[in-house]
Amino acid sequence: MIHLTKIYMLCMQDELETALRDYVGRETPLYFAERLTNHYKNEDGHGPEIYLKREDLNHCGAHKMNNAIDQAMIAKRMGLKSVVAATGAGQHGVATAAACAKLSLESTVFMGTSDMEKQSLNVLMMKLFGAEVRGVEGNFKDASSQAIREWVGNLQTTYYLTGTVVGPHPCPSMVREFQSVIGKETRRQAMEKWGGKPDVLLASVVSGSNALGIFHEFVGDEDVRLIGVEAAGFGLDSGKHAATLARGEVGVYHEAMSYLLQDEEGQIIEPHSIGVGLTYPGVSPELSFLKDTRRVEFYSTTDEEAVEAYKRLRKIEGIIPSLEASHALAFLEKLCSTLPSGTKVIVNCSGRGDKDAATVLNYQQYSM
Repeated sequence: MIHLTKIYMLCMQDELETALRDYVGRETPLYFAERLTNHYKNEDGHGPEIYLKREDLNHCGAHKMNNAIDQAMIAKRMGLKSVVAATGAGQHGVATAAACAKLSLESTVFMGTSDMEKQSLNVLMMKLFGAEVRGVEGNFKDASSQAIREWVGNLQTTYYLTGTVVGPHPCPSMVREFQSVIGKETRRQAMEKWGGKPDVLLASVVSGSNALGIFHEFVGDEDVRLIGVEAAGFGLDSGKHAATLARGEVGVYHEAMSYLLQDEEGQIIEPHSIGVGLTYPGVSPELSFLKDTRRVEFYSTTDEEAVEAYKRLRKIEGIIPSLEASHALAFLEKLCSTLPSGTKVIVNCSGRGDKDAATVLNYQQYSM
């Protein structure tokens, strides 16, 4: 029996590796951003070397497919016919819809009505892949609540395909494990390119799937600096932000304990960010632990700074990052001048930004 189980697990792993390579498009490049590197050099020509982990090149345009295809395969092997999911910026919803189409599964994606207005392109993409998109009054947190309700009411037939490292166990651990392929590739690619580890890893943070995806492989490497960047919105003192680790307190939300944006009575404070995928009031329990143990540094960048980073990468490198990834890219403005020349910095470019073009164009301070 043990022998047959091992064979079965090996077959599953082989199927997954094939899907990640031939369907998702892994491995993604570790791209040397030469012109961005030159942009941050000082007058003497010294500065860090900046690389981008190009998760925006995955099928459907974000890191979300790494996890969606894995969990869709699990649902299929469990004999379930229906999948429910919740999405904010829409990238997880699109990835889920595509993976379900590939595996002949029905999919229903819940999305906040305010997010649907901002991300109409992704709503269309989900429908094209055959998903039923159900609007929920509010934003991502409200859509997540409704998806969980739908799942709990139909446990015998429905699989809850979560895209975030929050929620009840084993969801956070499972998503982190499936996204850890990012960090594993990064380590191998760094060894191939310069024969060593990166010095600094940089990623945007809301719930934390893309951050843990690249961080997890390196948590035990104390000589690798890990930096997460949250959304400061209009500013940390404005009350309009999504900087949970900077301004939150420990609480319980969606059946998990972590840092949380809440008032003195424990009621949720509505998060804000120009990056729709960053508007969640909680954060990964694992990232909360890494904050408390000081293994990961956390900072924040504003809407304005993120938009400028979005424009900067487009103009300098010909790459349009998502507004979520742009928050991490924006922190280079503060970070680079503090680093020794030649420092190897890798930014997780977690998604592409065509979905955000209308949002950026409508932003008050944006000019072509």
